[in-house]
Amino acid sequence: MSFISQPVDLEGLRHALAFDDLAWHDRANCQGANADLFFPERGASTRAAKAICRECQVRGECLDFALRSGEKFGIWGGLSERERRRVRRERQVAAARRAS
Repeated sequence: MSFISQPVDLEGLRHALAFDDLAWHDRANCQGANADLFFPERGASTRAAKAICRECQVRGECLDFALRSGEKFGIWGGLSERERRRVRRERQVAAARRAS
């Protein structure tokens, strides 16, 4: 019995988790911040986390990491799970249009 419902892109995951790819994390504004801000309970405010992200110099790298690694929880790159799903959908639609 397998708990994985869709194929896993192991090469993409290896790339996303490569040490060099995470070097941006050392320059992130969230370093030392309370992790609970970035992983709030359902329905709790995300304003404080997004305010920290808004001023962050590595916001793009953070968001890219979350999108490439399929991060499903928390605030990454200033976006919530729902907002990242929308970005992924938009990118998939754009890629499909380019391919056709």
